[in-house]
Amino acid sequence: MPWNKQDYPVSMKNLEPRVRHKAIEIANALLDDGYEEGRSIAIATAKAEEWDENHPTSKHSKQDTKHSSSDSKSEHGKSSSPRRHSEPVSSSKSHDNIHVVPTDSGWAIKEEGQSKSLATFRTKAQAVDAAKEKSEKQNIRAIIHNEDGQIASSIKP
Repeated sequence: MPWNKQDYPVSMKNLEPRVRHKAIEIANALLDDGYEEGRSIAIATAKAEEWDENHPTSKHSKQDTKHSSSDSKSEHGKSSSPRRHSEPVSSSKSHDNIHVVPTDSGWAIKEEGQSKSLATFRTKAQAVDAAKEKSEKQNIRAIIHNEDGQIASSIKP
């Protein structure tokens, strides 16, 4: 089912409008590529948030130009330039995110777009801990789902 600015998944309601519109665009493209609805929503939300980080609004751009060159690092000491993904978000590109998802026997870590689990765990906490570690080691995003499959949170390296 294609979504639009007035009719979109409930899980996107708390996104900033600009990010939500991008997520809707990406989710519709993923549906066209044959992804399942739930998977499309999860991927699109993560990629839209990543896109927003790499494509600041004109308000942010104007604000950034006021800073001197010595202020080119964020408060955490990291460069404010785009991070790992500088190419436009596209559903045809490979997806590097991992997901913590419920299974019949517990919780699993899966790579985006793959049906086979990388690892399985008895508890969600164990799976989240392992996903955090993998996320940091591989510099990838870990997307954590609730028992109903909805996205609960994401962990950025």
